Amino acid sequence: MGSRGEVVVRPLTLAWVARQLEVGETVVRVEVLHGGITAEMRRLTVGARGEGVRELVLRSFVDEQCASDWLGREAGALTELAEATAVPAPALVAVDPTPEHCEYPSLLMTHLPGRPILGDEGLEARVPALARQLVAIHAVRPVQRPRDYVALTTAETVVIPKAADSGVWTAAIDVIRKPAPSYEGRFLHRDFQPGNVLFGDVQSRITGVVDWAAASWGPADLDVAHCATNLALLHGPAWGLRFAEAYEQAGGVLAAVASERLYWLVRDALAASEEVQLVAQPWREAGRTDLTMQVVEKRLNAYVTALMTA
Repeated sequence: MGSRGEVVVRPLTLAWVARQLEVGETVVRVEVLHGGITAEMRRLTVGARGEGVRELVLRSFVDEQCASDWLGREAGALTELAEATAVPAPALVAVDPTPEHCEYPSLLMTHLPGRPILGDEGLEARVPALARQLVAIHAVRPVQRPRDYVALTTAETVVIPKAADSGVWTAAIDVIRKPAPSYEGRFLHRDFQPGNVLFGDVQSRITGVVDWAAASWGPADLDVAHCATNLALLHGPAWGLRFAEAYEQAGGVLAAVASERLYWLVRDALAASEEVQLVAQPWREAGRTDLTMQVVEKRLNAYVTALMTA
């Protein structure tokens, strides 16, 4: 089935989706959802003759070797979050991670209202809302703990921007050469950032948190650092620097020692250096055409410099 002539759901996958529906329901419309980096996203409008319609989201990993692991994590996270009323996550409908029934590993879930807001307007209200939502996520006590977080960045893989102060970046890289600080584990989203948060008509009202494929167990500081980095790249370094404070004001607890907080903030910022183009592309597709590679690199450099000289 397609939209505007484009084949957007493959035959085996569409047949699998059909088996998950209620009696009499069919997929009546398919829409491509943009903004994802690692998976194809489709919004499916489902209806029965003479009755109303509902919407589902189909997530399929076409090229990723780790798809089975990611879909397993997402399915587990959505199952855990089904009872977490303070976290507006999609409900799991079905998952085919191996895959056994679909052409590619796929997950079917409910569709949530709202949309990501990536513009600068309304940030004063949205940043505290993001912080409150992240505190609620970290308060989840899962029955089945997800696997421990993975930090893929190493001192050897950091990409120093061309115009950067090499001395500042060398000092930053030295920070992550040290062993990771000890921490009290929390349930992590692991990719909590504005692109994965849906807002309703009121810009401070969050209606959904999506993309739980990297759900992990680890330090709250890591989720906070990741959102801070994204805010710095989207809106400027000052917004990244403000997020940890907003998180604490919302009741969140971070590492007690300043050097330990710096470790996590720097680690995530340096991780962004390896995939600046990959991170910024979905933002440009969503309308932030001002976020060129050069702009994002400049903001990243300014943010790392601010962290190291604060």
